[in-house]
Amino acid sequence: MASFNTRSHAHMAAPLAIVLAAGKSTRMKSALPKVVHPLFGRPMVEYVFDAARAAGVERLVVVVGHRAEEVQAILAHHKDVEFALQTEQKGTGHAVKMCLPALQTHQGPVLILSGDTPLLKVDSLKKLLAAQGAGAAAVIGTARTQANEGLGRIVRSPEGEFLRIVEERDATPAEKRIQEINTGCYAFDGQKLASALERLQPTNAQGEYYLTDAPALLKADRELVIAADCFDIEEAMGVNTRVQLAEVAQVIKDRTDRHLMAEGVTIVDPRLVSIDPQAKIAADVVIEPFVVIRGAVEIGPNSHIGPHAVLEGPLTLPAGSIVKPFEHLPSR
Repeated sequence: MASFNTRSHAHMAAPLAIVLAAGKSTRMKSALPKVVHPLFGRPMVEYVFDAARAAGVERLVVVVGHRAEEVQAILAHHKDVEFALQTEQKGTGHAVKMCLPALQTHQGPVLILSGDTPLLKVDSLKKLLAAQGAGAAAVIGTARTQANEGLGRIVRSPEGEFLRIVEERDATPAEKRIQEINTGCYAFDGQKLASALERLQPTNAQGEYYLTDAPALLKADRELVIAADCFDIEEAMGVNTRVQLAEVAQVIKDRTDRHLMAEGVTIVDPRLVSIDPQAKIAADVVIEPFVVIRGAVEIGPNSHIGPHAVLEGPLTLPAGSIVKPFEHLPSR
């Protein structure tokens, strides 16, 4: 395990993110740990890193458990990533408890994110951090959805103040109708989180430590705990199956295609191409159907990519390039 080193106090003000990545791939039916399943050639957890970094995070603590060495090896090249080992799977609260050594050297906000939510948006994380920065000990990120089955409901007072999170199995019929749900994304004051984690108890039949008990403990301390509706339900969608992996890939593909077209790229039929989100394509490039663009491919302006062409990055094509139909350009 990477050792936790004490950084200078000044450095500490930037947010730290704890990324939960210890789970098995049970429903993926895979030997590969879930968070490193590839999405456009990159482990899905890296999309979570991207969003966290763009929101201002400078240290990432990844909680590993299932096949920990494999996950660490795949992610070892990230200089801002440290690892915390959860040897037994005893709930989300227990997973975050494994990060206490990192928290003890951190003055500032802490984001808690799931490694299987690659659709997280930077703006949502910034809103979550802003809500915490306004003086809250804990902020629970929420989303609204009619498809709330199986999700923790957010119970508020008549005035709209956050009261508690109710899990589905404990919810009354009225609570089950609540459409505001817990996304599993949180922002905490780091020191207050550490204090709550040290007091977490396994209060259930499974002997698990629930992270949702941490905001409840802080609320009991008379600390400000709020629920901020700053996510859309799509972002909070965790990937547990191959079907969900494909659905998430489709969302990323749509976002990529729309962005490129907004920037002046002609994609003749977006349904019939696969363009990597890492690709950089200039204005007035035309992309014909059945083109596959993988990895860091850069295409200069006024280029034409013929049908059925395959381009593999890293690869740079100068302005005015013409790629013939069925041509395969390997990385170079």
